[in-house]
Amino acid sequence: MAGCETSEEDLTLSPDASAPDGSAPAPAAEVALADSFVHSRLLDSVASFTHHRDIGALDHSLVLSLAELTSAQRVVLAKRAIDGAYVEAIVRCMPDANGAYQLQEVDPDAIDPALQLLHRCMHRLEAQTETVQGRHRLVVPILCDGRAIGALQLDSDLPPAASRPLIDGFARIYANYTALLHESEHDKLTGLYNRRSLERQLQRLLHQREQALRMGVPPACASRGELAEAPPQVWLAILDIDHFKRINDTYGHIYGDEVILLLAQQMRACFRRSDVLFRFGGEEFVILFGAAAEGIVHAVLERFRQRIAEHVFPQVGSVTVSIGYAGVGCHDYPASALDRADKALYYAKQHGRNGTCGYENLSARGLLGREMAAGSIDLF
Repeated sequence: MAGCETSEEDLTLSPDASAPDGSAPAPAAEVALADSFVHSRLLDSVASFTHHRDIGALDHSLVLSLAELTSAQRVVLAKRAIDGAYVEAIVRCMPDANGAYQLQEVDPDAIDPALQLLHRCMHRLEAQTETVQGRHRLVVPILCDGRAIGALQLDSDLPPAASRPLIDGFARIYANYTALLHESEHDKLTGLYNRRSLERQLQRLLHQREQALRMGVPPACASRGELAEAPPQVWLAILDIDHFKRINDTYGHIYGDEVILLLAQQMRACFRRSDVLFRFGGEEFVILFGAAAEGIVHAVLERFRQRIAEHVFPQVGSVTVSIGYAGVGCHDYPASALDRADKALYYAKQHGRNGTCGYENLSARGLLGREMAAGSIDLF
């Protein structure tokens, strides 16, 4: 009939026929508005978790964002170590009794049947699904250069077909972003942290200790036989390869780099997962870790020094290191802690090398005069 032709635009934008007064929007407009809202929330979530420069904060923001977007019962992020040999961290997000999401760091060594699918996913490099108490569980691998660097688990009422695109997208974004952060914070030769990461890592350890003190949580020191009733103090150690210039001059820089690389591997094997290892530049390395007493610190570092002295390096043979260490106060500046540890290192170098010296012990014995120059390390 004449006058009854309606364009596609009119169908989309005009009021629904059942509401001649125009009070109810058309179904197509409702869908468009809902899609726009969902897209806005998604973009806000991505912007929120990629805002972080700290890996720990990034992990927390990732699982929280995914939980809020999907109204999940549980979201879990598992991360593998750099060499892929073990799972180094697990972060879980679940609602409490009031429905508010809470974050929890889980012991990666704990035997938890609920995490079996995560391990299977990382091993097989493919998504896994199961139904648990009427809820859908979907686990997808986080892939980087064809290997699994972790996995994301989502427990929700959403069927896997509905949640898969979202969790896959978050896994890809996380993999790309963490690769950029890793490259900026780690030494290319050894894979250890670089010097630009020191202040952030030091503040993170001090903050953890302060929180533990405030909450009265005893430290997990069983691996070193510590029975402290308070969280362990943070310690900073500097180690330096003795006569490294002689190694480069005699055998060449290729063998010098191999010594540095093998030393870094020995550090990973000797120290705990929670200890933070740095290549500070050249032949200098820094270690941040917690211990209840200086005697424990000295014993740990001495054990490592002896391990290096007994190790046979290809072509080069015997290599030794000198070590200086100092305690770090809650309000210490990184430069101040480095300076104290460097003075202890300088003392070890001046008294025969291949030794371990602590600033507090040397200072108490009056062996560090005011006129003593700083050691070899370039602070900042």
